Amino acid sequence: MLEHGAAPPASQQAEPNPPVGGLGARLMRRKPVERLVAEGGRGEGGSLRRSMGMWQLTMISIGATLGTGIFVVLGEAVPDAGPAVVVSFVIAGLTALFSALSYAELAGTIPVSGSSYSYAYATMGELIAWVCGWCLILEYGVSVAAVAVGWGEYLNELLDGTLGFTIPDALAAPPGDGGIFNLPALLVVLLAMAFLLGGAKESARANTVMVAVKIAALILFCAVAFTGIRAGNYTPFMPLGMAGVSAAGATLFFSYIGFDAASTAGEEAKNPQRDLPRAIMLSLIIVTALYCLVAAVAVGALPWKKFSGSEAALASIMKDVTGQDVWAVLLAAGAVVAIASVVLTVLYGQTRILFAMSRDGLVPKVFSTVHARTGVPRANTVIVSLFCGVLAAAIPLGQLADATSIGTLFAFALVNIAVIVLRRTRPEMPRTFRVPLSPLFPVIGFALCLWMMGSLQFVTWVVFGCWMAVGLVLYFAYGLRRSRLATAEK
Repeated sequence: MLEHGAAPPASQQAEPNPPVGGLGARLMRRKPVERLVAEGGRGEGGSLRRSMGMWQLTMISIGATLGTGIFVVLGEAVPDAGPAVVVSFVIAGLTALFSALSYAELAGTIPVSGSSYSYAYATMGELIAWVCGWCLILEYGVSVAAVAVGWGEYLNELLDGTLGFTIPDALAAPPGDGGIFNLPALLVVLLAMAFLLGGAKESARANTVMVAVKIAALILFCAVAFTGIRAGNYTPFMPLGMAGVSAAGATLFFSYIGFDAASTAGEEAKNPQRDLPRAIMLSLIIVTALYCLVAAVAVGALPWKKFSGSEAALASIMKDVTGQDVWAVLLAAGAVVAIASVVLTVLYGQTRILFAMSRDGLVPKVFSTVHARTGVPRANTVIVSLFCGVLAAAIPLGQLADATSIGTLFAFALVNIAVIVLRRTRPEMPRTFRVPLSPLFPVIGFALCLWMMGSLQFVTWVVFGCWMAVGLVLYFAYGLRRSRLATAEK
C-alpha cells in the first residue's frame, strides 16, 4: 500500500490517458488508481481522519440499510406482491448481492471516499464517472429525504401512544399527501447534520448505538407478531403473479441501497483494504436475513389486503395482534431511532461522494473544504443537509423511493462493469477480495440491475431521464473544463 500522499513508483503507474485531442479523448480520460489512493483523505484546508475499524464500517452499512425497507417501504410493497413480498425481498437481496461482490473487490482495491464514482473514474473514464456520481447524488441525497418522510409517521405513532397527541397533518405531511410542510422530516435531517458536524468518529459511535436499538426493535416485533400468525394469511401466496413480485422487488431494492455506504468511508478507515470488503458483505448478509424474517412474520400476522401503504405498517400490526398500544409504542420508539440512523449514515455517504467529486474538480471546491479541527467537510455537510431536508419536507415518499431505486440500480450496474474492466486492464493489482467466477457474477449482477430497472414505472424513467439530462448539462458547462485532469493537461 502506498504511504499517504506518496507518488507511486514508475513500475506501478497505470497506462497513460489518451493524449489530449478531440472531445472524445477528453471524455474518456481516466484517473489512475495510484493517484486516487495517493490523494485519499486530502481536501481544501485539511484532511479526513482515519478512525474507523471493521466493526464501525459494518455498522455504517447496516445503519444506512436496515430500516428503510422494513419500517418504511414494506407497507407499499405488500399490496403489489401479497405474501410473496418475502420473495421480493430475496430477489432484491440477490440483485444487491451480486453488486455487493463487485463493490467488495473494488473497495479493497481502490479504498477511497468516492465509492462507485471513483471506481468508474479509474476504469471507464471521466464522463461515465460523472454519470455514476450524478446517480449517486440521486441515490444518497434523495434517499435521505425519502427515509426522513417515513420518520415522521413513526414519530406521530410514538407521540400518540405516549403523550396523546400528534403533529397536525398540515405540518407532518408534504404537499400532495394532505399537508403543507413535513416538519418532522426536516428536523431529523438537521439532527443528523448536527451529529456529522461533530466528527466521523463521534458520528460512528452514535450510529452503533442506534443500530443496536433498531435490531432490538425488529426482534421484539418478530417475537410479538409471531403469536398472531395465521396460516391462511399466506394463501394465495402470489395473488398478483410474478409481475407483482417483480414490481415489489424493484421498489424494495430501495431497502438495500445503504450496503455500499462503507465504501464511502474508504479514506476514514484504519485498514480499508482488509476491512471494507468484509464490512460490505457482512452487513448485506445481516440485513437480508432480518428483512426476510420480519416480512414473513408481518404478512403472516396481517392479511396482505389490509396493508394500506402506511409508512408505519409494523406499528399497526403490533397494535392489531396484541390489542394493546404499549407494544406499538415500543416499536415506534425503535423505528424513530432506526430511521434516524439511516438518515445519519446515508447523509454521511452523500457528503463523502461530493467530497471526492469536488477534489477532482467536477463540482465546486466548497464541497472538499475540510475543517482543520474536526476533520469534517463542514460546508459540504450543511449544504447537503439543507437540500435534503427541504426535499423531505416537500416531496411524497413513494415518488422519492422509486427515483432513488433507479439511480441506485444504474450505479450498481456500472460497478459490475468496472470490475471486469479493471481485471482486464490492471490484472497485476493486489486485490484483498476477488469476485468469484468473474466475469460471470459481475455479468449476472449487471443483468439483474437492468431487469429491476425495467420493472419500474414509466414515470420513474421520465424523472431519471430528466435528472440525467440536467447532470450532463452541468458536466459540459462546468466539470469538463474545471476537472483537475483537464487543468493538468494544459
